[in-house]
Amino acid sequence: MAGKRDTSKDGLGNKIQTLVLTNFKGLWQLLQSNEFIKRKVNKTLLNSLIYKIPTRPNAYSMMTLDEHIPDTNIPKKTDTYTSWESLNDRTYTGRHLPPDPKLNAEGNLPKVEDLAILFRKRDGKTIYSGKSTMLFPYWVQWFTDSFLRLNHYNKLKNTSNHEIDLCNVYGLTRKQTHLLRSFQGGKLKTQKLKRQDGVEEEYPLFYYADPAQDKVKPEFEGLYEPINDEKRQPIDKKQYMFAMGVERANVQIGYVMLNTLCFREHNRLCDELARNYPDWDDERLFQTSRNILMAIILKIIMEEYINHITPYHFKLFADPEAFTKESWHRPNYMAIEFDFVYRWHSAIPETFNYNGKPTHIVTSLWNNKMFIDQGLGALMEETCSQPGTKIGLFNTPDILVELTELPSIRLGRQLQLASYNDYRELCGFPRVTRFEQVTGNEFAQEKLKELYGHVDKIEFFVGLYAEDGRENSTIPALVARLIGIDAFSQALTNPLLSPNIFNKETFSPVGWEILQNTKTVSDLVNRNVPPSGKKYKVTFDL
Repeated sequence: MAGKRDTSKDGLGNKIQTLVLTNFKGLWQLLQSNEFIKRKVNKTLLNSLIYKIPTRPNAYSMMTLDEHIPDTNIPKKTDTYTSWESLNDRTYTGRHLPPDPKLNAEGNLPKVEDLAILFRKRDGKTIYSGKSTMLFPYWVQWFTDSFLRLNHYNKLKNTSNHEIDLCNVYGLTRKQTHLLRSFQGGKLKTQKLKRQDGVEEEYPLFYYADPAQDKVKPEFEGLYEPINDEKRQPIDKKQYMFAMGVERANVQIGYVMLNTLCFREHNRLCDELARNYPDWDDERLFQTSRNILMAIILKIIMEEYINHITPYHFKLFADPEAFTKESWHRPNYMAIEFDFVYRWHSAIPETFNYNGKPTHIVTSLWNNKMFIDQGLGALMEETCSQPGTKIGLFNTPDILVELTELPSIRLGRQLQLASYNDYRELCGFPRVTRFEQVTGNEFAQEKLKELYGHVDKIEFFVGLYAEDGRENSTIPALVARLIGIDAFSQALTNPLLSPNIFNKETFSPVGWEILQNTKTVSDLVNRNVPPSGKKYKVTFDL
């Protein structure tokens, strides 16, 4: 049963900022009508978000939890302090707050299995989003998977390049990128496949030469090591797996759809550049097209995606020149907390419409044939014609509670993450003192109190999603605060957005014009589908 949340611990400054940004729509429209004022306001608002917590470099990393010094049997002290290695060895994931062994001591927290009740649906009822289409969770999984990449063998470490670099399209290394390139006209390797209606569309090449024997095509040897989930798939699914940049790229049709869109756009850009610059060789066509596409995706993330998340009337935008002298403008180093705020398993509906029929989400896993049969435009439009589900407790599909939610809690304890209240304080929110200040949901209050006993014991991961969502927003307040801090401070530092790089010389005059005129995912989709005279509806917004 939903009640009214006690807002006494929201913080006066936070309340005033939210009140001003979510009201006075006419005033905000007026401010945005003047380019000079718009840029000033944009800079002020973004800085106000990013400076909520101490800026990079973070003082801590997961290195402090490593059990042994490499190549020795000497135990490594777990004292929390800053070292040169922890500041620079980015194979260890960073962290905003130091470990809290006391909170995570054995017996101090409820059994992980007992917390499943917080994530399972009540009476099997799904709570749908009132704002987001299914494109929203698809997009989130796809783009975050390129930089939030924990190491499968050592969760203290990562395999990230710490940039939004489209490694899910191009690969993590130069060697992997070369395996995906055709070395003709700057293009990536692709093939034509027929939809159910017989129309041909462009897709990446298939990965397996002999799926029955798990034999990879020789041209893709070394591209990536398939994860166990892929290895377990039947032959009728494996035969349609595509060769793409990372090991999870075939995981779900939404992911594959967005990767395929980027393959097509890259090759389309190559054609555009080749027509306008006939003297360019394969290498220059490839590198320039790659730069343009990455800049387009960065722009969409910061302008379409972020503005979908926020409830504000002022529309934030990318302005690379405005921030180069800010103290937060430092090299990227992904933090573990950023990984946890993007575990939005509750945003995926358990059942969705595919080709007009209710379909269980499990059917869409590792199933590229579903995508090929429909084609990009039709699948994208159907995706955008139905809602995603609400991010929060009591809304995760049953299959994902055991596979993702409970392992996330276990991982938080292994990494000795600080408490929910500690992270509230870090992010400029007063510490809560009562469960009613976390959520207005009376059942959630009851269960949190029963499980934890005191608000100071609520774990970071649980607290993130126990909070009520804000009006006209897709996510709760603490999740939004952490995303605002890390997303902007680590997107705007991308090398392609440096003032001396973000120009016509880097992208070419033709590429610069394409970049400036591409504002949405819809723009990308509708120029990368077979001509039909139809414009597909593509949007994050319901």
